[in-house]
Amino acid sequence: MPHVLVTGGAGFIGTHVVAALHRAGHQVSVVDAGHPGAHRTPLPDTVDGAPLRRVDLRDRAAVADALTGVDVVVHQAAVVGLGVNLDDLPEYVGCNDLGTAVLLAEMARADIHRLVLASSMVVYGEGAYRCARHGAVRPAPRAAADLADARFEPPCPDCGIALDPGLVDEETSLDPRSVYAATKVAQEHLTSAWCRQTGGTVVALRYHNVYGPGMPQDTPYSGVAAIFRSALAAGRAPRVFEDGCQRRDFVHVDDVAAANLAAVAATGCRVGWRAYNIASGHPATIGQMATELARAAGGPAPVVTGDFRLGDVRHVVASPARARAELGFRAAIRLTDGVAEFAHAPLRG
Repeated sequence: MPHVLVTGGAGFIGTHVVAALHRAGHQVSVVDAGHPGAHRTPLPDTVDGAPLRRVDLRDRAAVADALTGVDVVVHQAAVVGLGVNLDDLPEYVGCNDLGTAVLLAEMARADIHRLVLASSMVVYGEGAYRCARHGAVRPAPRAAADLADARFEPPCPDCGIALDPGLVDEETSLDPRSVYAATKVAQEHLTSAWCRQTGGTVVALRYHNVYGPGMPQDTPYSGVAAIFRSALAAGRAPRVFEDGCQRRDFVHVDDVAAANLAAVAATGCRVGWRAYNIASGHPATIGQMATELARAAGGPAPVVTGDFRLGDVRHVVASPARARAELGFRAAIRLTDGVAEFAHAPLRG
């Protein structure tokens, strides 16, 4: 079994990935910077028994030391979410892109050529759409004036009529519409260039909306499921933006960990760069997620606010066919079962 280094291994998804790798018999090492966007308490000494080093990936010497004896890197470390405002921009770029660049440079120096990258569905921007008159189209970013007037659905950029949303596949063009999204696209491009220059292997996992036990609570850097869960834990109704009809694919963190396990195996049998949607294949609206979660938690019903954020997209759901065919990955946890567990699971303080 290869020795796997998990960056960001003390975070929400990282801890589940470490546990899955351990169960499969891998030797696992963990590094994490303890970024306050993900951690409000001190880092533990171990994650699922694996030793944890506090390492900022921008520190070349510390990264080089952490890579000693490693065969595969699973790169989970990143500042995530839309953040608070543009004051966050340097931190996003520094952590996500400079940190990734340093990691790749030190992997090349250490002759390590196998990488699993935690990417995201945000690289697509808006999802796939068809116009009845013009076929497949890519809508422009939604205007603030339209959102303020509750015109949430993006129109056809050519004729202005309503569009039909569809599924994105991995060949869909990238169109980042937030700072976080731009940094994830940059990570993909950096790893692709590294892959060509080193002859290495990169499996880029484009996570869709991940939820489950251990999500951070009460933070602007968290996902919508954690924001709803935090509200319910405080006895408040979940506040749903826009009209609640935004379509997403919610995938349980245990399924995401299983996808990482499959990706580690794949880096040993293929060469080159390849992206995969990691999704359940069963889309739901954000309003449905809030309603299911409130019902399972026995809390107050969601409130649809009409509020909006300019960095949000309307619909983005994916085809998981490539991951199923090439990685052998198929999500196993249905939304109703996952939400029933998540409604009472502990969150990260």
